Amino acid sequence: MQKKRLDKFNAVVNRRQPDLTVVLENVTDMHNIGAVIRTADSVGVGEIYILNTDAHLQTEFVKIGKRTSMGSGKWVEAHYFTDADLCFEKLRNKYSKVLGAMLGEGVSDFHHIDLTEPTALFFGNERRGISTVSQPLLDGKFMIPQVGMAESLNISVACAVTLYEAFRQRNAKGFYEAPYQLNETQRKALFDVYFEKHKARDRRAVKSWKQE
Repeated sequence: MQKKRLDKFNAVVNRRQPDLTVVLENVTDMHNIGAVIRTADSVGVGEIYILNTDAHLQTEFVKIGKRTSMGSGKWVEAHYFTDADLCFEKLRNKYSKVLGAMLGEGVSDFHHIDLTEPTALFFGNERRGISTVSQPLLDGKFMIPQVGMAESLNISVACAVTLYEAFRQRNAKGFYEAPYQLNETQRKALFDVYFEKHKARDRRAVKSWKQE
């Protein structure tokens, strides 16, 4: 591997944000999922969660084509669940709060939320939003302010806007200036994962995630 590529891997590993993630519930459009993965990678998010509580969406595997995520799928780990309670249990082992993107009374402007804390950002179905199963499990709700006729953004756009607000807040606190949170052993382990994926890139065109 060329030194330029090795340096790139080290830079990415040093800037990964292990305490920030995205959860996608019942998202039906694979292109939306792929776009979210690409944005997650761009701001240093190393894992996302896919939760399908709708019976017709529940399968043993979720597959995202390489072109859908523009290759970012191999750098972002995805955890796939069909049980909301189990998904939230896993989230709470790592993140101090799970915040859902919603409209309605008492919902906070996302600019007023501290996204430098360990946070999971929860987004629901393109049409129906977050399910009634998951809503009671959230720690809080947020919205992206708008002044146009439309009341909501496409889910991949809403996720991108929110993640870049998290990036802005974290960058202001220097989270991207030096190795963040991961110790040397953890950074080396992540580097080795990326190195192996780099070697295997020509042998795998589709990323497949198995239900946890």
